Amino acid sequence: MGYAFGFLGSSGPQRSEAPEPGVALSDAHLLDSYSRAVVDVVDMLAPAVVHVEVNGVRNGQRAQGTGSGVLVSPDGLILTNNHVIDGAKDVTVSLSDGRRFSARSLGRDADTDLAVLRGETSETLPAAQLANSKAVRQGQIAIAIGNPLGFQSTVTAGIVSAVGRSLRAQNGRLIGDVIQTDAALNPGNSGGPLASSAGQVIGINTAVIMGAQGICFSVASNTALHVLTQILKHGRVRRARMGIVAEQVPLPPRVAYRTDLKQASAVRVREIQSDGPAAQAGLKQGDLIVRIDKESITGVDDVFRVLDESRIDREVSVTVVRSSGTSEVSVRPIDRDP
Repeated sequence: MGYAFGFLGSSGPQRSEAPEPGVALSDAHLLDSYSRAVVDVVDMLAPAVVHVEVNGVRNGQRAQGTGSGVLVSPDGLILTNNHVIDGAKDVTVSLSDGRRFSARSLGRDADTDLAVLRGETSETLPAAQLANSKAVRQGQIAIAIGNPLGFQSTVTAGIVSAVGRSLRAQNGRLIGDVIQTDAALNPGNSGGPLASSAGQVIGINTAVIMGAQGICFSVASNTALHVLTQILKHGRVRRARMGIVAEQVPLPPRVAYRTDLKQASAVRVREIQSDGPAAQAGLKQGDLIVRIDKESITGVDDVFRVLDESRIDREVSVTVVRSSGTSEVSVRPIDRDP
């Protein structure tokens, strides 16, 4: 899609009139400031953005793909998207200065669509800094750098349209704390950085809404840092599980009134793993889970969100609604993927 640009000019010598105070000059200065901010970010961050090339097997067939990534340490740690390297056998990365080397996967996390690569080189590499995404504000400048459709080191800019969004990963799990931006993203931008005007990475670009204009999403940098830390420590992101199959259901008004609950929905236990933590704790099929450790549970996504690494092998209080009223059940979740 193209844009039509208008240019200011004159058809011949004319009398120069001074601009109205605080209007034309102010606009020019604002434009210059914006341009300088974007240029400074590109100068600072572009050397740390990599082009990711993948050879592998997907759906039983040989496949090639490309994406983006960002170096986050001088020794070659790279953040990218899980879907960029899914099924990869060989991964090659290249920098804007022409350097090119292979990379290997240190770990992937489908729940957040993030992956960590290690560049196989002994060189000291340019690295970007991860920002505290909790400080990101709606309306601030957002700058994306990546390799859309194979055009390496492409820069787009816009604003942060919203913070705290949720987005479904390809495996169906809900990614929380997602940043929405109108900085244009296209296939190939996946895995590249979304940056602030200070040149810090505030998100990892992951998805767009097809057919829409300017609705793009990035996984927040705080989530990326958590995934990076977990993968370096464990080779994966550790999460807890109780051993249940559950579904979101409306909370009947009479039940809400009787139990003094304000929420409109809860999670009903459909099945219980016979030897799992829930069965051992006494949870029953048909129980309505409304809280875990005093956090409201209104859907299955809330269960996944609450059961993080901190709750592995630690007793948690599960509030359930039964015919007799509300009950507190102590459950000791275990590692979801030991």
